[in-house]
Amino acid sequence: MKKLFHICGATATIAAVLALLSIQAVSQTPPPPPKGAPAGGASQTQTNQGQPIRVKVELVSAPVVVRDDKGEIVVDLEQKDFRLFDNGTEQTIDHFDMGSDPLSIVLLVETSSHVSPMLPAIQKSGIVFAENIVGEFDEAAVIAFGTAVERLQDFTGDRDHIEKVIKNLQDGGGQSKLYDAMGMAVRMLGQCPADRRRVIVVISEATDRGSEAKLGAVLQQAELENITIFSVGLSSTAADMRSEPKNNMPASGAPPGIYTGAPIPGEPQSPTTPSVGQEPGGSADILALGIWAVKHGENIFRGHPLEVAAAGTGGEHIATMRDRGIEAALDRIGGELHAQYTLSYHPTGNSPDGYHEIRVQVDRPNTTVRTRPGYYLPIVEGNGKPN
Repeated sequence: MKKLFHICGATATIAAVLALLSIQAVSQTPPPPPKGAPAGGASQTQTNQGQPIRVKVELVSAPVVVRDDKGEIVVDLEQKDFRLFDNGTEQTIDHFDMGSDPLSIVLLVETSSHVSPMLPAIQKSGIVFAENIVGEFDEAAVIAFGTAVERLQDFTGDRDHIEKVIKNLQDGGGQSKLYDAMGMAVRMLGQCPADRRRVIVVISEATDRGSEAKLGAVLQQAELENITIFSVGLSSTAADMRSEPKNNMPASGAPPGIYTGAPIPGEPQSPTTPSVGQEPGGSADILALGIWAVKHGENIFRGHPLEVAAAGTGGEHIATMRDRGIEAALDRIGGELHAQYTLSYHPTGNSPDGYHEIRVQVDRPNTTVRTRPGYYLPIVEGNGKPN
């Protein structure tokens, strides 16, 4: 008999109360949240009603994966081997862990009609997700998205039930509301205790059709909530080969929300897609595009949303070309999550609004480090909109 864990849902009411208590004067610094508090990494302060609300970050968690020169994950490092910087100021690491902090995971699965021919392979991969990613003390929820965004399963630790939910996925219609689904996942994880690692795993073709949410705004909140996004990219070519010819594209030849006009001067343009196996953080174009989207709270211009989401939060994007690649990608993600270092800190030094760069150094030669590149602190107007 497997134990059930419903931690996030049980703390939703407490989170709402603590969110109200976090509204303080700008001149005051909120105390660090207690271990296990269901509040997220960010709080808001304001002076008078209607005045701009200044967002502050109380706790920042940086997921770190270290690999040697052969590409193998390094798992024998200690806290003393790491140095962490926020906007160039070295920070005190208040919490250090290597793969043992419990996980709260939301699995997002695209079920649009375009990828429905691939559903049998996705359904089959459920056992890999349940057994290789969801550990004994972890919990997972499942969201399917097509024309609608459906919460199929709330947080549970019952791996057999999670596998069954994935096995019963159905065709979800002609649209693919990827950004709306990501937004729902961020809100769900934002209610989870701060001492749990918060993770989104997306299985999708990486095209949004019909969402109201903007990718940049979703990623901005995901960064503030210390959420890491991993993505498994489904092959559009494989889906097209199994589908009857259709013409669902708008007259512009691009899905809604994707910019197709002339380049905007001074803004990042279409990135170079990383090759399979390349670390997303190694692509300056992908990172630049993600930072632009987060700062502006907008969609990116030409595709690559999954690469941007993963690179911007410290996760990894894995493209697949064949059915078996889905299971292999999930297995790789599970291996990373259970060998991942977590460095948490309460930011010190100047905390100006704008983008904060996170940099991690490791005292081990011939290694590469992947972590989240940073987070963005906006000034929010009284109506809740970023300035």
